[in-house]
Amino acid sequence: MGVADMQSNGNGNEGFSFRSCVFRRKQVDSLRVSSHSGDQTQQLARILSVVDIIAIGVGATIGAGVYILVGTVAREQTGPALTVSFFIAGIAAALSAFCYAELVCRCPSAGSAYHYTYICIGEGAAWLVGWALILEYTIGGSAIARGLTPNLALFFGGQDNLPSYLARHSIPGLGIVVDPCAAVLILVVTLLLCIGIKESSFAQTVVTTVNVFGMLFIIIVGGYLAFKTEWIGYELPSGYFPFGVNGMLAGSAVVFFSFIGFDVVASTAEEVKNPQRDLPLGIGIALSICCILYMLVSVVIVGLVPYYALDPDTPISSAFASHGMQWAVYIITTGAVTALCASLMGSLLPQPRMFMAMARDGLLPSFFSDISARTQVPVKSTVIIGILAAALAFFMDVSQLAGMVSVGTLLAFTSVAVSVLVLRYVPPNEVPLQPSLLQLIDSPSLQFNNDSQEIAYQNPKGSLSNYDLSQHLLDNIGTSIGCMLLRKHMAQGEQNEQKRRKIAAWNIALVCIGVFVLASAASVENIPSILRFTLCTVGGAILLCSLIVLACLAQDNARHSFGHSGGFVCPFVPFLPVACILVNTYLLVNLGAGTWFRVSIWLLIGALVYLFYGRTHSSLKNAVYVPTAHADEIYRTSSDLQA
Repeated sequence: MGVADMQSNGNGNEGFSFRSCVFRRKQVDSLRVSSHSGDQTQQLARILSVVDIIAIGVGATIGAGVYILVGTVAREQTGPALTVSFFIAGIAAALSAFCYAELVCRCPSAGSAYHYTYICIGEGAAWLVGWALILEYTIGGSAIARGLTPNLALFFGGQDNLPSYLARHSIPGLGIVVDPCAAVLILVVTLLLCIGIKESSFAQTVVTTVNVFGMLFIIIVGGYLAFKTEWIGYELPSGYFPFGVNGMLAGSAVVFFSFIGFDVVASTAEEVKNPQRDLPLGIGIALSICCILYMLVSVVIVGLVPYYALDPDTPISSAFASHGMQWAVYIITTGAVTALCASLMGSLLPQPRMFMAMARDGLLPSFFSDISARTQVPVKSTVIIGILAAALAFFMDVSQLAGMVSVGTLLAFTSVAVSVLVLRYVPPNEVPLQPSLLQLIDSPSLQFNNDSQEIAYQNPKGSLSNYDLSQHLLDNIGTSIGCMLLRKHMAQGEQNEQKRRKIAAWNIALVCIGVFVLASAASVENIPSILRFTLCTVGGAILLCSLIVLACLAQDNARHSFGHSGGFVCPFVPFLPVACILVNTYLLVNLGAGTWFRVSIWLLIGALVYLFYGRTHSSLKNAVYVPTAHADEIYRTSSDLQA
């Protein structure tokens, strides 16, 4: 196979179309590609331990929302069954955690879901996922910073007692309320992130520990009070499910967003000492801690006060105050403030690494991929993102945009689950080569030498008899026949494998189509019931049939050697990833038309950026795709030549 053949089959300059750009995929071992392409960009420091990962995961997940969410959801949707709702939501989040755990072991590089989607699905989908995550981190960080101001004001006796340089002010004539405190907090966190990942993870550990102790105070002291009052919140004539099972499930959909944040751990994959061991442990332990704390807090609060008597704004503080413990508000507020600080760090930490990964791939200017030689973090992108987030928090009340932050995470969860299916059934069997290695493709060691099957027989000076010559000829004929049979068998096996891959790819696509039809039909209310039932039946049938086919198909043997080996393996494939896709798609569809309208504008802007910049500056623009076996030989040959 020569250069011309590979260029005609690959994504080189010939056939450079929009479709080929959208579906081109990068190699999983990006560091090896960078080293052979001459890119000597300094890498991030691998210094994080499993304790650091757990602190980052718990801190990014447990926000101040739980201090308010328990009251709202219990009053309106679940009643005493709030604990069950948290448990179901935790199981749903665990589906995504299992998928993340496998991919983060196989592809331990910065970029999280964007990186995995680029490797398994394609450049276009990866760009949209990364672009949506950028929106989430920016708006999420600004919203958290804005929420910190009123909580900090409680320590000063109210917002009126805040220092003037931190208090909120209205700009006359414009109707804009500026928040200097929120901007200062973001700049402080940005400075901390620039110092180094070890220092920022230590700070994250401290504030997360304070937050966890605050929740333990609620659980222990609240449980003691509940035992004294004999758990009056559960002695209700309406029973444990006053809103029925549907209300409990609706509550699960709401509290599911309390588990968003553990995916931040994946963005630090390139900074973990032992990613194959520590990252799955960190994700699993962090998610388990969050789920247990959520469930215990909900058990206590709903048991202290009947669900209908909970204050929707300050449910925990009011529950303690109703038992004569007004002073507990300071401990609870401290927990809420530290939770917000940890969530703010969790929002600002992954975004520079996302920009860095996209810049490494050429989809953003290379400026964002610069890493400080002293601190070994992307300082330039961290500073720029911090300034933009601080400006947004200073001038805008982003609470109305808060619903948009969920789109990025849910899209990421969905793409990660699809990536696991692709990895198991149709892993990429071609890898891109940079132009600097093109001359090695025609190396004799990479081409099949037909002459190697021929035997040169010499008969100098008649040293071989006619019998010997005949025997050699018979042996040669037998060898040729054996080679022909072997080649036929190999060709048949290759055809069967290609057929299996095609069937698997189509059924993965049909799974996604079936999930979308089913989730959309089940969520839309303003359609006739007959039409809804028909669409649900069609979508469910497509989903079920495709899932059965995938379950019966053999998984690709190449998955064992894909990426880095020796890490966590997602169980129950294809059932677990498909369930993950279904849950997240259902939640995406139910975000509301207003949210999707605003998100669509952002995604349209992203599509234009990709069309006019990322597509033409991608590091894969001139890449030539070759079979994996050939690529390995090329890299070995290149290493030998360089040595």
